[in-house]
Amino acid sequence: MLARIRKAMAEKEDGFTLIELLVVMIIIGILAAIAIPVFLSQKQKGYDASLKSDMRTVANELESYNTDGNGYPTNVAITAATNPVTVGTAAVHTSPGNQFTVTYNTAQTSYCIVSFNPKGTHAWEYVSSQGGLQPSTTFTTNVLQACSFAVGAF
Repeated sequence: MLARIRKAMAEKEDGFTLIELLVVMIIIGILAAIAIPVFLSQKQKGYDASLKSDMRTVANELESYNTDGNGYPTNVAITAATNPVTVGTAAVHTSPGNQFTVTYNTAQTSYCIVSFNPKGTHAWEYVSSQGGLQPSTTFTTNVLQACSFAVGAF
């Protein structure tokens, strides 16, 4: 009996068939096709998160200045190349590649911050009179424009 088992094992060839290998390759290909786009969108979400965080930091600094100085600063130096961002006399460090612009309403009682990063998904707006952060649906280019709301309306 043992001799028959040894003979059967000796005659049996080890390894995978071509069909088995092809099935495994197809499964790996499907998993890669799912995983790669998800990974790439996670990078864009990271850039968006840095924009949101920097916008909240700048907004906090504007509100602190308003509380301390009874008004919003007129000398907010925010350009594409400015890092750190200067709000009044305070310096706010922002992430590389993030671009901002700040506009005030006509009475200077509220403000709008528009931010964009070319590697993110789209531009973002922070409107102080409407609760803060929201995605910008009016433009998606790398040109920073004034807030999409009418100047007197926000």
